[in-house]
Amino acid sequence: MRIGSPREIRISKFETRDSRAAAGGFTLIELMVVLVLILILASFAMPMYHVAVVHAREAVLRDDLFTMRKLIDQYTIDKQQPPTSLDDLVEAGYLRGGLPVDPMTESNETWRADIEDVPISADQSTSGVVDVHSGSDDVSLDGSAYSSW
Repeated sequence: MRIGSPREIRISKFETRDSRAAAGGFTLIELMVVLVLILILASFAMPMYHVAVVHAREAVLRDDLFTMRKLIDQYTIDKQQPPTSLDDLVEAGYLRGGLPVDPMTESNETWRADIEDVPISADQSTSGVVDVHSGSDDVSLDGSAYSSW
């Protein structure tokens, strides 16, 4: 046979077509294996993501509580009396953006204010806000209740 005979051309075309088809795509088994590996990796990542989100919310809560407690003290020193409610801090301009949103309850109306008698002078006292806590009854990552912070 000489090179390029019709029989050789037909065989070489057939071989080329099969080799291209085999190399051109993935089998269903290969795709399933890759999908299962991705799902396994995602199942490891989801709990870590959830813990990171809760940790970030706890950090925001700590910062908000620190800021509001500092502003309650400043208000009490400046006005010579404690605020009667947390809204007094907003009205007096101490919290310009309004009450912050409690990151655990996702509302700015759930803050729990501790109201006690505060001495103004040696013989006078008045009641007002002395501390603030989260309105959430949930438990933090360290095991303490958010409402006790």
